[in-house]
Amino acid sequence: MKTFKRYLPFLITAAAFAVFYVIFREQGKKALDITAYSLKEMLLVIPPIFLLLGLLDVWVPRQTMVKFMGEGSGLKGIVLAFLLGSAAAGPLYGAFPVASVFMKKGVKFSNIMIFIGAWSTTKIPMLLFEITSLGAKFALTRLLIDIPGIIMIAFALTGLISRQEKERIFANAMDSVPVAKEKNDRQP
Repeated sequence: MKTFKRYLPFLITAAAFAVFYVIFREQGKKALDITAYSLKEMLLVIPPIFLLLGLLDVWVPRQTMVKFMGEGSGLKGIVLAFLLGSAAAGPLYGAFPVASVFMKKGVKFSNIMIFIGAWSTTKIPMLLFEITSLGAKFALTRLLIDIPGIIMIAFALTGLISRQEKERIFANAMDSVPVAKEKNDRQP
């Protein structure tokens, strides 16, 4: 029953899509083509992300992540979150498994929010595309506005979300993907 409840939204969506396809055949075919394209894109993006997550999990000890991006990391944690998010490739849904591993490794909540914001807004390939398409002045102006905006949003979210809610979010992350056991690994 628990498994059924978990997949109930998917089953409802699939049933609604089937009804839509029967009633509106042409639009249903277009929707099916778009869904197939998106699924193909996801299947090409997700495996490399999970491979990199596995390497991050095994190669980077928890203590190192806490030192550089944890509670006492300060400015270096913010800068590192920006650099990791900006250097990322792929759609935004790829950031969430990475954020989950970051949570398991003890990364500070605000740095995770900055990482997700940087992934969605300040990616280096996107900046290069904007420079060539829209000009350097536009691209750099947008970047200079986005950086403080991301930081303000991250700290606002961190302040607005209760400690209990953050603990729940971190607990959900702990349950989602297993992390390699490390020697002397202490939970916060």
